[in-house]
Amino acid sequence: MGRVCIAITGATAAEMLAKADDVNRAGSRAGTFLEFRLDLLERPLAAIRQFRDFLYERSDLTAIATCRRIAGGGKFKGSSNAQLEILTEASAAGFHLVDLEIETAESLTKAQFSAFRESLAAHNTGLMLSSHDFESTRDLDKTYLRLEPYHPDFMKVVSTAKHLADNIEMMRFLEHRSDRANLVGICMGEQGSVSRVLGVRAGSIFACAAASEGEETGPGQIAARALLETYRIDQVEASTRVYGVAGNPVRHSLSPIMQNTAFRRETVNAVFLPLETRKLSDLLKLVDELPVHGLAVTMPLKQEILPYLAKTDPLSDRIGACNTVVRSQDGRLFGFNTDVGGITRPLERRLALRGAKVLILGAGGAARAAAFGLVDKGAEVFILNRTHETAQQLARQAKAKAIRRELVAKTHFDVILNATPAGMTGQKLASILEPHELNARIVFDTVYHPIDTPLVRMAREKGTTVITGVEMFVQQGARQFEIWTGKPAPEEEMMRVVVHALRRRGNEAGIGAASSQGTSGATPPAVSDGNRGPFRKTLASVGAKLEEAATPGLRPLRGTDANHARSADSTAKNGPKKLPVPASRKAEKGTKSAPKKAASASIARKGASPARRAPAKTAPVPPAATPKVGRKATGKGKAPRIPPVAKKNTPGKDGRKKSPTSKR
Repeated sequence: MGRVCIAITGATAAEMLAKADDVNRAGSRAGTFLEFRLDLLERPLAAIRQFRDFLYERSDLTAIATCRRIAGGGKFKGSSNAQLEILTEASAAGFHLVDLEIETAESLTKAQFSAFRESLAAHNTGLMLSSHDFESTRDLDKTYLRLEPYHPDFMKVVSTAKHLADNIEMMRFLEHRSDRANLVGICMGEQGSVSRVLGVRAGSIFACAAASEGEETGPGQIAARALLETYRIDQVEASTRVYGVAGNPVRHSLSPIMQNTAFRRETVNAVFLPLETRKLSDLLKLVDELPVHGLAVTMPLKQEILPYLAKTDPLSDRIGACNTVVRSQDGRLFGFNTDVGGITRPLERRLALRGAKVLILGAGGAARAAAFGLVDKGAEVFILNRTHETAQQLARQAKAKAIRRELVAKTHFDVILNATPAGMTGQKLASILEPHELNARIVFDTVYHPIDTPLVRMAREKGTTVITGVEMFVQQGARQFEIWTGKPAPEEEMMRVVVHALRRRGNEAGIGAASSQGTSGATPPAVSDGNRGPFRKTLASVGAKLEEAATPGLRPLRGTDANHARSADSTAKNGPKKLPVPASRKAEKGTKSAPKKAASASIARKGASPARRAPAKTAPVPPAATPKVGRKATGKGKAPRIPPVAKKNTPGKDGRKKSPTSKR
């Protein structure tokens, strides 16, 4: 499947082969590339016969055999000799590569390892030697030097990302070493998603993926469909711009599927990633060195990031929170708050806000954005909170009014807006108000998972017009898209994929997910998978097909960088006053700027994005500028240096194919 190796898991060989058949049919136009985790089987050696018959009947299928021992992070409990026997039999059965962990290789004598390589060569099977660090990302060059003496056909270096910046280390490593070997590099963990998507443009031969959600073989592994359709990994190249949702937690955020759908729909050469972190310093390092061109900021970073922005819009300054960041060509960051627009725009489509009476439930971050935004629009805002003193404090700041619970049922409102987590999946509190207290023309619930919250159902039973949280989520995301790209957002398409994703999650969890107003539940259109075949049946064509896979099957998107640059420059010119930078930040800039530039120069590659960050106090870098981390010269891979060998399952002297059970 293009640049993606899909891990096939299962408790039995039959279960694995059934899954492999499904995947093979899905990618039959260009073949498939699968890894069978034999170490998950109770008796892997006894199951080899079934794999032999399966592979013989599917000449377009390329397969890796992995039987990882417990010492290497796998499930196989046998000895290294038993592992070698299984992999040797897998080679004879028609597997094209076998994955052996470095721990086993180092436990063998030179004679044992040579005999193993000879047995693989006899069946035209390549060797992938792998190293897994389940604790951190460290000493990657040392790991490479540990693998190199064994001269494998492929090297696989897998670490664990504890910080977003660990992805930078992995991609620097790939840039430095991938010209010398056929190298696969991945960071595991929730913080490692950057390397899983962008590693291929830094020099990794392929990316690893799960067959489907829930079948991950490593922490943070992404499902194959998401890599191919949501992140469009087959189109990631040197000029692809990077955006992301930053905060904690973001692993289940719907922002990536919504924004990546918008990028695809509007032909923007960009990818949107989940950037899970609690540390602002970690995020800012990634933004500066990757670089990241725009952020959707969520908790707990919305307030903390403000002092590090060159400018913000007036609302962000007054509310004290920013949820959208754009990076200009000179590397400065500008902040906006689109949460307010996510609330006011859906309401303005239904009523005039000037003079409207609005009851806001809650006094947290969402309530704060709603109060300031609605007061600015001329609404008469009332705030109800469990702690009345907190409601009074927000009311004073936003020029609104605090209201006590006993007065709610006696007052008629134009809008009741829930800005609390009540009704959210996993929350015990279903609703703050009782049915007799819903005295309003419109009920607006900012909770979007599930779509049909208890408050929404209560309002519908009373015949009240409802606005679901999905509409707010899509509206604020649409404004973010427009700020980043300078293009109108495809709101209908964004709404459709979000509703579809929520319905699917609701079905999986047994939760009803009714459609939001005016939103159909049609399945999002399928995305072409491009060139899905990185390998063929022989090691010679492995190299050729990998070279072919490095050039995406779908044409790369062009003509968008100028729009990005214009949008960022416009933001820089029109933004409001500059915020003060903490003294610690000034000191950091003064003491670390020179080393940072030197580090950037040391990892530079040709073929940059036209809007790559320029050095301070200089003119913008021209389109031929050098990129930062993770971009090879052309954004394409390279062919492995493997000599041609004879094909497997070739006709015999009589012109007939050899039987799968014949002596090989």
